[in-house]
Amino acid sequence: MAISTEIVRTYRSPRAVIRRLLDGGPREDRGIAWVMGACLIIFIGQWPRLQREAMLDPEGAPLDARIGAALFAWLFIAPLLLYGIAALSHIVARLFGGKGTWWGARAALFWTLLATSPLFLLQGMAAGFFGEGPELTIASSVTALAFLSIWGISLREAERPQERRA
Repeated sequence: MAISTEIVRTYRSPRAVIRRLLDGGPREDRGIAWVMGACLIIFIGQWPRLQREAMLDPEGAPLDARIGAALFAWLFIAPLLLYGIAALSHIVARLFGGKGTWWGARAALFWTLLATSPLFLLQGMAAGFFGEGPELTIASSVTALAFLSIWGISLREAERPQERRA
């Protein structure tokens, strides 16, 4: 299926989507593509906010320096941190009886990040157009709620025993 179709399906039925993705077996190529794609979209979503900050603070760093720093952070540092967060989530899940795999924990986090990346674009636009205020608070809250709920459902499905998933 097309990624865009799967993203839309994730909002309706996250458990079924992650189950289908996990049933495809461990695919590190897909995992790195999901996390890099999500980080790229989130990086692009930062541009309106960075433009606003550069215009409001002309004495600070210029726009190109801000974009360069965001590029480095989102495309080089964030993926490494996300691998660590996925590993930590798997360890915590095992403490609570999780029976999944390291791949399952990565897939749950990386797919959730990719599925919610359009909301990060919305959040970035709110930050750029409105700045601090109720619009940004609402956009950030919706993004956080969607991310945490889809990740929780996906991680729970990934950590279920294989025989119960069938």
